[in-house]
Amino acid sequence: MGKTLLGIVASPRRLGNCELFIKEIHSNLGAGWELRLMRLPELDIQPCRACYRCLFDSMRCPHEDDFLAALEELCAADAYAVAAPAYLLAANGSLKKFLDRGLQFYAMVDRLWGKPAVGAAVAGIAGMEGITELNVASFIKMTFGDLRGSAVVYGALPGEVLLNPENRQTAAGLARALCDPGSAMKPRGPVCPLCGGDTFRFDADGGIKCMLCSSAGRYGWDEGRLSIEIAAGDHPLFLSRGDVVRHAEWLRGMKDKFLEKKKELKAVVKEHIGTGTWVGKKGQGGA
Repeated sequence: MGKTLLGIVASPRRLGNCELFIKEIHSNLGAGWELRLMRLPELDIQPCRACYRCLFDSMRCPHEDDFLAALEELCAADAYAVAAPAYLLAANGSLKKFLDRGLQFYAMVDRLWGKPAVGAAVAGIAGMEGITELNVASFIKMTFGDLRGSAVVYGALPGEVLLNPENRQTAAGLARALCDPGSAMKPRGPVCPLCGGDTFRFDADGGIKCMLCSSAGRYGWDEGRLSIEIAAGDHPLFLSRGDVVRHAEWLRGMKDKFLEKKKELKAVVKEHIGTGTWVGKKGQGGA
């Protein structure tokens, strides 16, 4: 029986570099792989309302849009590849828009956890990708995928990304990683010892935080090489399946905490009711 690769395209451009790069990955998988494609900017995915209904009772988001159908495609796939273009040094917003509905993922952890996944950031100018690759890697981690590799490829004109033989080799490497965990792409530099992320925030006092899993620790120098020591915090996102379950339970527990502090919280809110003038359609506030 064949397998399915879901190509998640975070670009509105049809037959653009993101779409073509995913198709190039698929072409290197060999026989027996079906490619299904999902263009996020074309889907009707409404903003999360923070109602938390997806965490309780039926655990189903009340929005009547394309999100649950898209999530079902992700659940059904055997593996997935994500490609996003760099828009002002970060990934196209459709990637984050999908993730913002991510509390729904907890209801489907059994079907999502550990799927082989790879990602690509596509930028038109060399060195101007900003945090796009981090955004793509975060998307895969937050959808509980097994991140086997990610890369930055360059190409501005539609199709230009495949004119570079090195980009085709990168696509072939990502395809191998999807099929064989032993072929996962090797990091280009120091990585988080917990999640493999390679993007960090450095503090002047020697503190360091991984921007992929948000775990913190210390950094230093050992014989001229950067050394990193990082430990998991109370809410690691997400180093194990157990972390996912524990975090979901913590979120559900916030309901009781809210009820305990409801009077105190209402008093704080009341202080600022009516403050400020809303632009456009009248807003209701809230975080």
